[in-house]
Amino acid sequence: MVKQGRSGLGDLESAVMEQLWALPEDGWLSVREVHERLIDRELAYTTVMTVLDRLAKKDLVARERAGRAWRYRAASTRDQLTAEVLQSSLEPLAPDDRKAALLSFLDNASADDLDVLRAGLAEVERKHRR
Repeated sequence: MVKQGRSGLGDLESAVMEQLWALPEDGWLSVREVHERLIDRELAYTTVMTVLDRLAKKDLVARERAGRAWRYRAASTRDQLTAEVLQSSLEPLAPDDRKAALLSFLDNASADDLDVLRAGLAEVERKHRR
């Protein structure tokens, strides 16, 4: 059984994405480069290649040809992926259930989290007023 992280990614997928998210926005890595960065995990090159291929099929990474090899980069930021996961969790819920889930989340949030949420909500409201 593959361990799922909070992002909906498996443990190895998360480790690979961490390497891609660490790049500058215009950065790319080959399979070999990702493999070298995960050396402490003692993974086969083909395992890393398979994970990157699966992430590309899920549209979580972009890839381009570089000679005979592929180069990869994250298709979205960590924040964007987290927001997509949260949105997709709420989307299928009926309005009352969505409201209950959000209120339960807020009820369990720390004071610091609530401050961040208030500031974020104010920012979003300012953007939508423009």
